Amino acid sequence: MVKSADMNNTFIWQGRTDDEDKARGLRWHQVVNQKASSTTNPHCCLIGLACDLGVKENKGRVGAKTGPNAIRSALANLPYQHNVSLLDKGDVVANECLDSCQQNYATEVSKALKQNCFVIGLGGGHEIAWGSYLGLQHAFNNSDVAKDNSKRIGIINFDAHFDLRLPAPHASSGTPFRQIHQYCTEHSLPFDYACLGIAKTANTLALFDSAAMTGTRFLLDEDCSVDKAISLLTPMLSEIDLLYVTICLDAFSSANAPGVSAPSTLGIEIPFVLQILRWLAANQNKLGYQWALTDVAEMNPTYDIDQRTTKLAARLLFEVVNAKFP
Repeated sequence: MVKSADMNNTFIWQGRTDDEDKARGLRWHQVVNQKASSTTNPHCCLIGLACDLGVKENKGRVGAKTGPNAIRSALANLPYQHNVSLLDKGDVVANECLDSCQQNYATEVSKALKQNCFVIGLGGGHEIAWGSYLGLQHAFNNSDVAKDNSKRIGIINFDAHFDLRLPAPHASSGTPFRQIHQYCTEHSLPFDYACLGIAKTANTLALFDSAAMTGTRFLLDEDCSVDKAISLLTPMLSEIDLLYVTICLDAFSSANAPGVSAPSTLGIEIPFVLQILRWLAANQNKLGYQWALTDVAEMNPTYDIDQRTTKLAARLLFEVVNAKFP
């Protein structure tokens, strides 16, 4: 693994204060820590990947490298509703090498997971997914873990795209789940991947072929309902040990999420996603998995309108934290 990255942790958490309401009037900016405690580990850890090199490589609209701080700004004024300790570790900042950025991010994710933190990744392009997956593998399935004791990882991706492109020749924001499939093949691991929100207009026949070849489970955007999603996901969730949920903001209609690289015309409904996130949190014990990590990808403030996309990203993460720590 790459040694620990130099983190940019200069974001200033600030916002409205309601002192008259005391503890019940607290907001995120008043409780997020930017320095780790020497005595206790946080429940939840924010880690940004300020990178859109993969978006550029995928011929998309760049600008997502400023996404992490835009999401933080939207999170800052949200009400703090549970006794959850929150740590912001800052951002891994992009250099000129996508792979090293992803490796550095994976290192920080792995460190947080080893401290029993629930990790929230802030993107950045969807190249964050390869780093998130590597972080999980490094944390739970390192070389000291016997193969029979390794943790089986499942992935749920809310996305209009499969992101199963072959690196041609370079990795990009469109290749992370193909890279994960290749990793699983090389290490004789099952590839447990489900994608909710696929747009027929955003994926070529070759990508549908890749989905079939890799055994990808998916629902089209027009078919997304809570019942269908639960039926699709339950068999996979029953087989895995660790769950990684990634939310690509281009899964939503451009009316709700204009600030992305590739806006969607139709998109999936926000209440559908919120209900599935809550269901995933509520069924961990029943189905026998641990939801260890989530990230939000493709936040591109350059193209946002009235902060719609940043506010959506913040609402999604707010719901994730509240569902994970009821």
